[in-house]
Amino acid sequence: MAYQRRLAIWLTHAGPFAAHRVADLLAVSTQAVWKWVAEYNSLGPTGLDRKGRGGRRWGLMTLDEERAFLAEHLSEAESGDLLTAKQLASALAKKLGQEVSIDYIYGLLHRHQWRKLAPRPHHAKQDPALAEAFKKNSFKHSTP
Repeated sequence: MAYQRRLAIWLTHAGPFAAHRVADLLAVSTQAVWKWVAEYNSLGPTGLDRKGRGGRRWGLMTLDEERAFLAEHLSEAESGDLLTAKQLASALAKKLGQEVSIDYIYGLLHRHQWRKLAPRPHHAKQDPALAEAFKKNSFKHSTP
């Protein structure tokens, strides 16, 4: 990419090529060529050495801070207590001093691979023998 940018600058300044012709030669958009030329003209050769556009710019906390926040609440989740996103949102709002949305909490949980797990698959006081006896002795309705 850096070579492509420098070649675009060289072709526009050294050769009699317009931006749309350089874009066709390099298989990039005309807007990209215009942007590279503008960056070169304003910042010089260092203007072409830039980082990508991606990144996590709008996070309220760094990933390490998020990991530490979830570690505080991990014991609650591991003990089988029901830990909801609303509870996490209020705890995070206290910590940050500002309100956070439920969507931010769901994104946080997804980033750190927390899954929705039911604390128990059945009631803790349920007796399997009684449940089977009920199934065997219950009245079955038949349709005519």
